[in-house]
Amino acid sequence: MKLTMKKKNQLIGYAFISPWIIGFVLLTAFPLLYSLFLSFQDVRVTTNGIQTDFVGLNNYEIAFGVDTLFTQYLLTFIQELVLSVPIIIVFSLIIALLLNQQIRFKGFFRTIFFLPVIIASGPVINELMEQGVTSIPSIEQYALFQAIMTSTDSFVNTFLIYLMNNLIVILWFSGVQILIFLAALQKIDKQVYEAAKIDGASNWECFWKVTLPSLFPMVVVNTIYTIVMFSIFALNPVIDHIQSNMFDISTGLGYASALSWIYFLIIALALTVSVGLMTVRGSKKYA
Repeated sequence: MKLTMKKKNQLIGYAFISPWIIGFVLLTAFPLLYSLFLSFQDVRVTTNGIQTDFVGLNNYEIAFGVDTLFTQYLLTFIQELVLSVPIIIVFSLIIALLLNQQIRFKGFFRTIFFLPVIIASGPVINELMEQGVTSIPSIEQYALFQAIMTSTDSFVNTFLIYLMNNLIVILWFSGVQILIFLAALQKIDKQVYEAAKIDGASNWECFWKVTLPSLFPMVVVNTIYTIVMFSIFALNPVIDHIQSNMFDISTGLGYASALSWIYFLIIALALTVSVGLMTVRGSKKYA
C-alpha cells in the first residue's frame, strides 16, 4: 500500500516514541493500576505466589480510623508543605535575580547554589541533621527570637520554629528552581525594561509590572516541581511508614497500597489547588 509522506512521518514518529510508550505501560501504568487493585485486597505472599482476598474499603478505614501514626505523619507533611513551598519559591526567585546581575564569578556562584542538589541525598542530609548542621545553632537563646516568640500567636510560633530548625534544608531544595528562574530571566527582552525606564518606572515597579508577569509561568512550574520533590524526599516519614507496612506481616502489600494511594491523592489535591489558585489569580491579575 502506497503511503503519503504525512503518514510515513507519523509512522516514524510513533516508532521513535514506541519504546517510551511500551515502557510506560509495562513499568508505570500496569504497576499503578495493580497497586490500586491491591489496595482493596488482603494480600498474602506465600510460596505459591501472591494470594488476595477482597476486603473492600477496609484498608482505607484502618488508615484513617486506626492508624493514628499515619494520620499524624500526613498532617505534619501538609503543614511542612504549606510552609516550605512558598519559602523555597521566594528564595529561589531572589537568588535568581541576584545571579542575573552583571557580577564577577557568576558561574561560580551558580555552581555553589546548585551543588547541594547533587550531593544532598537522603543519607547525607540525615547525617547532617543528626549533627545539627541543617539548623541555625542556638537561635532560641537570642533575645530577639524570644521576644518574637512571646509576642505572636501559636501559628507564627510554629512557623518560626520550623523555619529556624529546617532553614538550611529548605535552602538546599532551591537549586533547580534557581536555574529555572535564571533561564527565564535571561529570556526577557531588555528593551521592555528600557521602555519602562523611559516611562518613569522605578526598579520596584519594573519588577512587579515586567519581571514577575514574565516569570509567572515559571512560578507555576517551580511550584509543581517543589511539591513533587518535597513529597518524594527520601527522609519523608510518610514514605517510611508506607514502606514499613509493606514488609509487615500483619498489614502487608494491600494496606501499604492503600496508604500509597491516599498519599498520592493528597499530593494530587495539593497540586490541583495550588496550581489552580495561581492560574486563576494570575489570569485575572496579568490579563
